[in-house]
Amino acid sequence: MGEQFENPEIREVGRDPGGQPIYSDRRLYVQFMAFGEVLDLHPLQEALAGTSFEYALYADLNDPRGAGLVLLHTDPAFFVDELRPFLVKGPFVDLAPKPEFTMFGRTYAVGYEHDLEQVLVNRTRQRLLDPQNNWAVWYPLRRSGAFAQLDHKEQMNILSEHGTIGRAYGEAGFAQDVRLACHGLDKADNDFVIGLLGKDLMPLSHLVQRMRKTVQTSQYLERLGPFFVGKIVAQAQMV
Repeated sequence: MGEQFENPEIREVGRDPGGQPIYSDRRLYVQFMAFGEVLDLHPLQEALAGTSFEYALYADLNDPRGAGLVLLHTDPAFFVDELRPFLVKGPFVDLAPKPEFTMFGRTYAVGYEHDLEQVLVNRTRQRLLDPQNNWAVWYPLRRSGAFAQLDHKEQMNILSEHGTIGRAYGEAGFAQDVRLACHGLDKADNDFVIGLLGKDLMPLSHLVQRMRKTVQTSQYLERLGPFFVGKIVAQAQMV
């Protein structure tokens, strides 16, 4: 007799203050893209300003002719029905896409959050559109199969180390993070997309350096990167 499975629960799950489960079907989807042969950023800024999109546009630190673009929406159909037609005309059509940097992910809940709307939609939007976050480091990662075989308690202990470090940098005003799941959504079969955002670049680099020493990064990551590093040049305003 085969292994028995419960009906899948695809909603995001949190907990109310009394410990009872709460659920949400709302998520924020985020896509990052990079382009080359960007001789002038101003036409891109003007084109984006004429839309209702929620976006952030970056100048590429490592490519003087490069740019990065991140967009967010609660409906994944937006990226095909509205974004795709926008990118194949106007100033973007003449750019050189860098598909190795393309990332797409969704927000998710860990299971203990009391305010799912804040965790799944508002927090990521606020961080990506915060005018104080001048710099960003974006990268994908894939955990090793060995991590998936650990029991839940051990996984949580490993992840709590990561979380404690991230909160310390956030509370100090050095960095904010965006964490997205991309299982089955990433062409390279990565598991997560990470965005590190901050006023200054150095703390973001320092945070990546500090994370290298964690158990997750040093023992249970199969793949990390490529890294896109950019400085904000334009972004939508929070409504």
